[in-house]
Amino acid sequence: MKLWLFGLYGIVGSTAVAGERAIRKGLADTTGLVSELPDFERLKDYAPLEFEFGGHDIRSLDKNLYQILEEHWELNQHFDYRILLRLREDLEKIKAKKGTAVGCGEGVLEELKPLQTLEDEGLTLREIAERVEADLAEFADGETVAVNVASTEPRPEFDPEVHGTLEGFERALRENRTDKITASMIYAYAALKNGIPFANFTPSVGSEIPALKELALKVGVPHAGNDGKTGETLVKTTLAPMFAYRNLEVLGWMGYNILGDLDGKVLAHEQNKRSKIVSKDKVIGKILGYYPYTITEINYFPSLQDNKTAFDFVHFRGFLGTKMKFYFVWDAVDAIVAAPLVLDIARFLLLAKKKGQKGVVKELAFFFKSPMETEEYNTHRQFEMLKDWFNRLVAA
Repeated sequence: MKLWLFGLYGIVGSTAVAGERAIRKGLADTTGLVSELPDFERLKDYAPLEFEFGGHDIRSLDKNLYQILEEHWELNQHFDYRILLRLREDLEKIKAKKGTAVGCGEGVLEELKPLQTLEDEGLTLREIAERVEADLAEFADGETVAVNVASTEPRPEFDPEVHGTLEGFERALRENRTDKITASMIYAYAALKNGIPFANFTPSVGSEIPALKELALKVGVPHAGNDGKTGETLVKTTLAPMFAYRNLEVLGWMGYNILGDLDGKVLAHEQNKRSKIVSKDKVIGKILGYYPYTITEINYFPSLQDNKTAFDFVHFRGFLGTKMKFYFVWDAVDAIVAAPLVLDIARFLLLAKKKGQKGVVKELAFFFKSPMETEEYNTHRQFEMLKDWFNRLVAA
């Protein structure tokens, strides 16, 4: 199968490619891949763990993927360097196409300089979408999936005239409404229009607006999102049900996140950070059925690089009104916990396409902080939902 990554040169996208190649060459095992659990054994019949990669990016387009991964490794040393050396020949063949940063906010525009974007060529939104479509059409076949792993964008205010219908969205493209349309929307539009399943691994809007949901149903293609659930929120959505199951009242939940790398630089900008905080903060209330006092903070801490560290404090009330406390620390290399999920989601979306599913695949909620078209945020129930969906599809 083929996988197109919007944000190919970022640390998550590039690590996903390296991981797949390392597994295929016998340099690494499949630890971290949900799709390789025994529950999903038959997935290999529909979407084998073998990919051809392509993608868009907005920087360092004179370099190949091996050079990009060398740069990430110098900063993070996030896996055995001997693996990278063994993959050199393969990775040097992979290069990103020029993408767009429309509507990406000051965080992306400031921190990813120098940028190389389609809009810098003087292209309008319609022309940008056409270029992205052409790149995808040249790469894709009937077994292609696209995943957005680009940096977090600010979320524009919903405009029913632009975002509410496909007709309105396409009119806004023609009218060059750069105040209403973002890169993630263009990427989703281009993929879905080409019949390519799309997943949004970021908190950006992507395919969640009604206009693009309409497009997915019209073309008959599955899509999923938003915001990959990889670290602190994964722990939150796994622990919060425990308090509900035990009838313990959560009075307050504080999560303080620090991270470095480009992701940290981008999220240091308030415009871009807001999208991420909303995605991370709402899960507690959705699971508990009530909204305790919450604090969610994300701050840039340069020396951590891609290590994301979260300090969480939970204040809760138990029997006889006694107040008690629970603490945890999450410390992980973000690309290492995120990259395998990108491969997982792509495989499950290809299965969905082969089984004739179209529109939002809500059963992939297990992989997302802000899953579309479901109110189920409990990790345990989401996993059961994923297994039930998978078993239904392969039995059909």
